[in-house]
Amino acid sequence: MYRIFKIIIISLYLTSSSFAGSDGQNKISKNPNGEVKDCFETINRGVFAFNEFLRDVVFEPLAKGYLYLPSPVRQGAGNMLSNLSNVVTIPNNILQGDFGLAVKNTARFSVNSTVGILGIFDPATKIGLNNYDKEDYGQTLGRWGIGEGCYIVLPVLGPSTARDTVASMANFSGGDAWYNITVRNDTHYVSDFDYYFSRGATGVDFLAKNLGSLKNLEENSIDFYASVKSLYLQERRKQIANADEITETFDDSDWEEIETQ
Repeated sequence: MYRIFKIIIISLYLTSSSFAGSDGQNKISKNPNGEVKDCFETINRGVFAFNEFLRDVVFEPLAKGYLYLPSPVRQGAGNMLSNLSNVVTIPNNILQGDFGLAVKNTARFSVNSTVGILGIFDPATKIGLNNYDKEDYGQTLGRWGIGEGCYIVLPVLGPSTARDTVASMANFSGGDAWYNITVRNDTHYVSDFDYYFSRGATGVDFLAKNLGSLKNLEENSIDFYASVKSLYLQERRKQIANADEITETFDDSDWEEIETQ
């Protein structure tokens, strides 16, 4: 089943690249006016509507319930999830040639996973090991010059591109240590449930932090689908460029910027 899924994803990437063009990186990822092509827009809009339904009936109630938790509990959960993301960030630091940052993130992960009790607390910041931007395999491919391909909306997972979708397969092929020890090597201590629960918790944590701004964007958008697409693509480009202003939350000015595009 995994091999079949992998073939489908790679085929999707190749198909989307052929839609976007074939005579250079910019043509592979963008149309003549500089925008990423929405090669599967009809399908994407249908998946987007499905995801919005799930958000309304499942994830938004969970996010609102999460906000009722005491602030220290939410902070600890956010710290733990952020710390866990380092198992993907560190190998991507290395693949991008940023060995100094890889060492710093490894030290930060080690301190917070031990002294910080599995990342619940953040003693690393107090000793000068600051929290750096997250990295993933899609960002690494972008840094290597590989174009975005077509814009894709994935069921449940949301906005992506052909490049990022293919790159995410690295997480299931040995590139995510947390996946390796939970799903691929189920033990008495951790299991696949822990992996998928942590991924879901990350989504709920993000939604809870951005719920108000997201609602504001939805209420003031002529085309909510287009606004979310624009926001996602802009943020991914910032991440790949390692721009300074990358955060886990967005304020109203960020959403207003999208509306003026």
